[in-house]
Amino acid sequence: MRADVCVVACAEAFRGDGEVLAAGIGGAITVLGARLARLTFEPDLLTHDGVCLLTGDVPALGEAPQVVEGWLPFRDHLWLVLHGRRHVMLGASQIDRYGNTNISAIGDWTRPKAQLLGVRGAPGNTRCNPTSYWIPRHSPRVFVPKVDVVSGLGTDRGACELRRVVTDLGVLDFTGEGGRMRLASVHPGVSVRDVVEATGFELEVPAEVPETRGPTVEELRILDEVLDPGGMRAREVPG
Repeated sequence: MRADVCVVACAEAFRGDGEVLAAGIGGAITVLGARLARLTFEPDLLTHDGVCLLTGDVPALGEAPQVVEGWLPFRDHLWLVLHGRRHVMLGASQIDRYGNTNISAIGDWTRPKAQLLGVRGAPGNTRCNPTSYWIPRHSPRVFVPKVDVVSGLGTDRGACELRRVVTDLGVLDFTGEGGRMRLASVHPGVSVRDVVEATGFELEVPAEVPETRGPTVEELRILDEVLDPGGMRAREVPG
């Protein structure tokens, strides 16, 4: 199932983080990725309930934690952000080849065609913390030559560390020339051409592009029986 591959790819973004707050924002896939990483190869990750509680256990989607490790009011959350102790996986309405993202407005900022969320915490997140992205629909409307408004900083604007971009087609990173976006892997059943044609700028593509790994037997068991028995991930990424 494509959704399983996407969850695993999001989980892999947190590999090696250790004791930092893993924050998945923008959908079931990102939350599942952080929780799967904690239950498997990154047991020291800090996870939260999406509001203000640090969770001692790792509950299923939509369920309250049974064990609470601590209270995380907004001021303490901001302390973690400012000191680089948070790795957030965000969404984006637009993203360019350097990882500049837009969640604020579409069109000329003096008279936009669509008003979105505003920049919110994206500048601080991208300047102070490792940041990754989850894009559920990889298309030229999202992957654009130039974002209309810079909400999150890219590699050309002083981003702290852009880790990876996971989409429904593949995984991208910023190890290309000059910090540009590079195709790191394609999901099973997806070709390199599929990704290139769905990207609105020239994407750096290595000579050999591996296939994104699928879940192990144990990871799939955890997803089906522990984290997402209701199958919410398949609603976000069908097929």
